[in-house]
Amino acid sequence: MGVNDLSNDEFERLYGPSAPHTPADVAALLEDYPGLWWITGGWAIEAFTGVHRDHHDTDLSILREDLSLLRKHLAGRFDVWAAGSTALRPLLPDDDVDDDPDVALWETEGQLWVRRDASSPWEYDIVLSPGSARLWEYRRDPSIRMPMRDALWERDGVRYLAPEIQLLYKAKGLRPKDQADFDATAPLLNDRDRRWLRGALEQTLPDHPWIAAL
Repeated sequence: MGVNDLSNDEFERLYGPSAPHTPADVAALLEDYPGLWWITGGWAIEAFTGVHRDHHDTDLSILREDLSLLRKHLAGRFDVWAAGSTALRPLLPDDDVDDDPDVALWETEGQLWVRRDASSPWEYDIVLSPGSARLWEYRRDPSIRMPMRDALWERDGVRYLAPEIQLLYKAKGLRPKDQADFDATAPLLNDRDRRWLRGALEQTLPDHPWIAAL
């Protein structure tokens, strides 16, 4: 079981509470941030479908190669922690923020958690995405790619991960909330995006029940 599989109560007991935020809060936080960022997770699904759902937190992504840009943007306001499958550890403010991500991060670390200080709630869970400003890459299979201009869409000044990509990420877990997101989203996908998602599932999860549904 990983951190993302914990219930809200279990997460807070182990790590402390998370502050509620909205995509508009993220846009305010990242105003003047020079790198690329976008909203993922449940908020991306809700923005596309218009169907309200509960949100434990607000997930966002930046490019892994832009780690130093984000650390400079948050410096003096938030402590940044690296989260991975083996540990949760602070990226200390005295570290060289210009370090290459491969130097600053352990191989297993693919997310950042940020908060103001030890007595404050966690503010954001930030996924570090591979690829570049031109090319989106699937974290679990880098051979699955898409031009970044097609992988993101925008509403009210906020960029979101494309719904077919978000469903691909959700497919592995297949929790009740993931199935509910699929049920709300799949009927709204156009033929091209349905074909893309079906092909990506056939390549990565060939026995997945969503393939037949698409």
